[in-house]
Amino acid sequence: MGASCITVTKYFLFLFNLLFFILGAVILGFGVWILADRTSFISVLQTSYSSLQVGAYVFICVGAVTMLMGFLGCVGAIKEVRCLLGLYFSFLLLILVAQVTAGTLFYFNMGKLKQEVGSVVLSIIRNYKDSNASRVDSLQEAWDYVQAQVNCCGWVSFYNWTENAELMNRTEVTYPCSCASSGPRDARLAVQTGFCVASNSSASGNDPRRWPVHQEGCEAKVQMWLQENLAVILGVCVGVAVIELLGTLLSIYLCRHIHSEDYSKVPKY
Repeated sequence: MGASCITVTKYFLFLFNLLFFILGAVILGFGVWILADRTSFISVLQTSYSSLQVGAYVFICVGAVTMLMGFLGCVGAIKEVRCLLGLYFSFLLLILVAQVTAGTLFYFNMGKLKQEVGSVVLSIIRNYKDSNASRVDSLQEAWDYVQAQVNCCGWVSFYNWTENAELMNRTEVTYPCSCASSGPRDARLAVQTGFCVASNSSASGNDPRRWPVHQEGCEAKVQMWLQENLAVILGVCVGVAVIELLGTLLSIYLCRHIHSEDYSKVPKY
C-alpha cells in the first residue's frame, strides 16, 4: 500500500510540475508583454508608474525560475532523488513567498496607479504634436491607439483637447484624428494620428463644439480595461500559487518516504 501511495504521489507531482512549468511560461510571457508592448495603453502606464517596469522584471524572473523549478521537480519526482526534491521544495517556498509579497504590494498600489494615470494622460494631450509636423512620439501613438480602440476622446471629456495650444491655434475646424466618431472600425488595422481638418471647416476659428469626435472621455473605459487586465494577471498568479502550494506538500511527502539515497539515478548529461 505504501509503495502504491508513493508511486501515485510521484506521478501526481510530475503532472503538477508539468502544469507548473507551463504557468511559469505564462508569467514570463506577461512580463515580456509589459516591457515589449509599445502600441497600447501599457506604454502609457510605464511612464506614469515606474514600478510597473520593476514588476515586469519581477514577473520575468519569477517565471523563468518557476520554469526551472518545474523541470527540477519533474526530474526529482520521476527519478526519486531526495536531494533534488529538497532543493525543489526550498526554492518553491521562496518563490511562493516572493509572489505573494509582490502580488500584495501590486494590489494595494492600484489606487495610486489610477490617480497617476490621469495626470500623465492630460500631459500627453497638452503636449501632443501633429504627427505630420514632427516625428511620431511613442506615447502619442499609444494614446491615439487607445482613443481609436475604445471610441473615446480626451480623459474626462473631449474638451481636454482644448488645452492643446497647437490644436487650438488652428484657424480651421481641426480635431484629433483618433477621436473621429466615423472612420475605420478596425482600429488595429488603421489608427489615424495627428490632427485632421473637418469637412465643414471654415476660417471662423477652431470651435470644439463642431468637432466630429466622440463626446465621452476615456477615463471610465481605461479604468475598466485596467481592472479587467490586472484581474487576469492576478488570477494567473493565484492559480500558480495554489499549484506551488500543492507542489510543496507533495514534495515533502515524497521526500520523507524515499528511504534510500541512490545518486546513480541523477541523470548525467
